[in-house]
Amino acid sequence: MNLKALGRCIDQPVILNKLQKKMPVLLIGAGGGYGVLDTYMSTRGKSKEQKKTKAVKNSIIISSTIAASLIGANGLKIAGKQIVPRLLEKSSLTEILENNKKAVDKYIKDSKPAKKIADVLNKAKTQALSKKDVAFVLKELPESESKNKLLSVLLPEAENLDAKGIFSEIGRLSLLGAIPVVGGILGGITADKVTNTASKKSTSNKIKEGFYQYFANIFLCNVGACAALFAAEGLQKSKMIKPLTPLRKMIVILTGITTTGIIGGSYIANKMSQKIIDPLFAGKSNHNPSCKGVYDERKPELADIALHADDIATAGVLSGFKWIEPALPLMYFVSGYRAGIGYRNQEKHP
Repeated sequence: MNLKALGRCIDQPVILNKLQKKMPVLLIGAGGGYGVLDTYMSTRGKSKEQKKTKAVKNSIIISSTIAASLIGANGLKIAGKQIVPRLLEKSSLTEILENNKKAVDKYIKDSKPAKKIADVLNKAKTQALSKKDVAFVLKELPESESKNKLLSVLLPEAENLDAKGIFSEIGRLSLLGAIPVVGGILGGITADKVTNTASKKSTSNKIKEGFYQYFANIFLCNVGACAALFAAEGLQKSKMIKPLTPLRKMIVILTGITTTGIIGGSYIANKMSQKIIDPLFAGKSNHNPSCKGVYDERKPELADIALHADDIATAGVLSGFKWIEPALPLMYFVSGYRAGIGYRNQEKHP
């Protein structure tokens, strides 16, 4: 398999546009499906009223988290005014195909390629190129400045971001992850009020889980990624390691994510919950008497490790692989939902 051709193929602007268009449907379908399944599984053998309460809560939490995820990704316009800026880049399909047409026409006019090459390139005026077509173009087009300009439009390479470039990306991705978490918390608090199940403990649990998800699963993972890449770039300049290709960069970033986010993030989030959030909600009386250690109330578990799939996606984006970016709202939705129910390990969430 030609991995280079595959990577350039799926990073085509036309394909990215299609993925972005499908994301709202996928997010709503996945969220709604999980809500139905969770309601059924968690209320088996319970009363009709309890089932209704759980269904209402899940509906509100999932709806608010999905809405927040989509607003964060796509921004929000009201009466033609941009209220919330878009955090994921997007171009219209018409604009993309028009750019493709201009680039192809210019290349054919200037370089006069063979008919077989021209026929393949002309496909890009109306559709995405297949992997076979991409491999053919990369192999058959002679090296030239014209080729580089053409491919920068049709088949852009993964962005080679350095640590400074990634630092600006961290702000964007951290905000993209924070919005669903806030949406989940607000949805959870609203759901409690609607179902008359609100309590200080329930509200504090939602905020604490929001802190846990954001610091352990999003923000500190992003910081760890930047720190690891900064260190690796220093080693590269000293010629102690090989040049950082996008794939090697992704491995470095994942190492930073694991060390800082998964290991350190949960500790910091729990400490903040105990020292800041608990005292705000009825002071010491809100503490669980059995909680003596940092991890007694909320410790990492297998499901939390699985949640770090979004960090693999983040690592891909930071490494320059653009095709992963449209999936980020779906990944961050899980963190928002867990914040909304105020997840606390073995504790029941009615």
